[in-house]
Amino acid sequence: MKNVRFIAVTAAAALLLTGCGSASSSSDTNEYYSVTSAASSDTGSDDIDIDLTKLDSNMIYAQVYDMVYNGDNYLGKKVKVKGPFSYFKEDDGREFFAVLVSDATACCSQGIEFVLAGEHKYPADYPAIGQTITVTGEFSYYKEDYAVYCQLLNAEMEVDTSLSWD
Repeated sequence: MKNVRFIAVTAAAALLLTGCGSASSSSDTNEYYSVTSAASSDTGSDDIDIDLTKLDSNMIYAQVYDMVYNGDNYLGKKVKVKGPFSYFKEDDGREFFAVLVSDATACCSQGIEFVLAGEHKYPADYPAIGQTITVTGEFSYYKEDYAVYCQLLNAEMEVDTSLSWD
């Protein structure tokens, strides 16, 4: 019951944070921004629309929550995220690759699936499970049964050999 309450509070906070502000402009003097504008990046040549690597764990989790439940607002946007690598294989042979995002207490995590650009085979072209990676790709989502899954398409992956989440 405690976890359900925590998830409900987190969900409410995410909704409040995403609805409180708008993207900043030079004439905007408001100190409070929505999760999306806080994650937006003006990195120039990278053209990253949403850089989750610049947010603290609470804001990342809130942003990902919003991406799951308001996916149409993010379709096609270039997203950058960092976290431990995860892999899952279904009984039917389908393989899923994800970067994990946790909240501040690390009790709740959300995987953002990614599909690398080009041809890749597991395990040869992927890091060890738990290895820290940074993934950049185009946001998309799909529904399967009653669940919504976020994914980054045409993704690029960088492996951080100095960090591991084992």
